[in-house]
Amino acid sequence: MRLFKKKTKVMIYDKGNKKPVVKSSICNGEQIAGFKDIHTGKFEEIMLIRSQSDLDKFKTMYAIEEEIVKEY
Repeated sequence: MRLFKKKTKVMIYDKGNKKPVVKSSICNGEQIAGFKDIHTGKFEEIMLIRSQSDLDKFKTMYAIEEEIVKEY
C-alpha cells in the first residue's frame, strides 16, 4: 500500500505548431503516440501505445484534454 503517489511531471509542447497524433500501422496495428508539425507534417515519436492505459498516460504527461487524432 502506497501512502504517497509519485507526482507525474507535466511536459509542454508547442500547441501553436504541433498537434497530438496517434500513428497506427495498417499491417500489425502497432500504435505510436507523438506530435505532428502542422506546417511541415514531420512526426515526432514519443511513446509506444499498447493499451488504453498507455494512451491515458500520454494524455496526462502532456495535459491533453481533447481527443487525439488517429492516422494510418
